[in-house]
Amino acid sequence: MSTEFVFKELESLDELLSSYTCILEMYPSLSKTDYREMILEMMPNNYSQLAVYKNSKMVAVCGIWINTKLWCGKYMELDNVIVQPDYRSAGIGKLVTGYLNKKAKEIGCKLMALDAYTDNKRAHKFYMNDGYDITGFHFTKKL
Repeated sequence: MSTEFVFKELESLDELLSSYTCILEMYPSLSKTDYREMILEMMPNNYSQLAVYKNSKMVAVCGIWINTKLWCGKYMELDNVIVQPDYRSAGIGKLVTGYLNKKAKEIGCKLMALDAYTDNKRAHKFYMNDGYDITGFHFTKKL
């Protein structure tokens, strides 16, 4: 792991709310109030985040869900992997997935999972190069 970047697992409400500016990169219209309400709903369901800092500035954040499903057992899901534009292509994504892969093994996860939008070919390539397989489709239905 690079000594240039510092990793911090965010678990408390204040820590999770500190990622708001980074989250805006992917969700620019998300209000701070709505973000707080969502975080409060997500926390009891094993949600946390991994933040990456450089010189005390958050340059990346990744949501983390720990759960169990019948088809795979205990797993870790990566959610909204966001790297600030000035830090993309600097190897941060690989550092994040490496860190979380190690953590998942340590806590007994059998699988890593994530969703990527169907048109996000850059993400598909990144995750496939990192050892992920496309094993199904994630269907959604708006209500």
